Amino acid sequence: MVCLVIASSALAQSDVQFTKANQEYAQGHFKEAISGYEALVRDGQWSANVFYDLGNAYFRAGDFGRAILNYERALALERHHPEGTANLQIARDEVHALELQQAWPERYLQFASINQFSIAAAAAFWLGIFGVVAFIFARRRSAALIAMSICCLLVFALAVFAVYTLDRGSKGQALAIVTGKDVQARLATADTANAVLALPPGSEIKILSTRGDWIYAALPNNLRGWIPAKNAEQVRL
Repeated sequence: MVCLVIASSALAQSDVQFTKANQEYAQGHFKEAISGYEALVRDGQWSANVFYDLGNAYFRAGDFGRAILNYERALALERHHPEGTANLQIARDEVHALELQQAWPERYLQFASINQFSIAAAAAFWLGIFGVVAFIFARRRSAALIAMSICCLLVFALAVFAVYTLDRGSKGQALAIVTGKDVQARLATADTANAVLALPPGSEIKILSTRGDWIYAALPNNLRGWIPAKNAEQVRL
């Protein structure tokens, strides 16, 4: 009961903070609204609607890089968020943000999320194991049981491949958004190094490694280069 009371109190407080941030946004106080939404994020109160509203506040404040970042975070939590999808495209068009190219397996696997593929893999694995055990100990070994076990293990293998592909793809764990302005990807970790690509705010990159205050990343147009770490944030927290 004590845990229930504490949880209820925390939930009520987050609802108050969310309502207050919404009121600030409605009154045109976008900086105050951003502070309110960011406080919810720091407290772990993550939801697609919080990130979506935070993206709207950044958009109205003119910070398109962070607007796109938070629209992406909203869609990472809820893939089918029509308002988030629409506003993300509007923000990208506004600043001509660049997007990473998707490999062909990733394009065909977009019909489900990593979590859904993970659930399918777990279910198929245990069904397959159950089928194998039943086949071993059954008095009458049926062809249907063998076929079911093989199908389940094939589904398991395909689901694991899908999880691996999506997790390491353009929308996976390493996806980051350029939040700085006038960012240049460079050949080396120095501001004087030759530029590889100009990255408008909101452009997608895939973090490959870090060195001090620099990020080595896969860039749009199948390029690679270094950018200052302060100019990009990962989508997945």
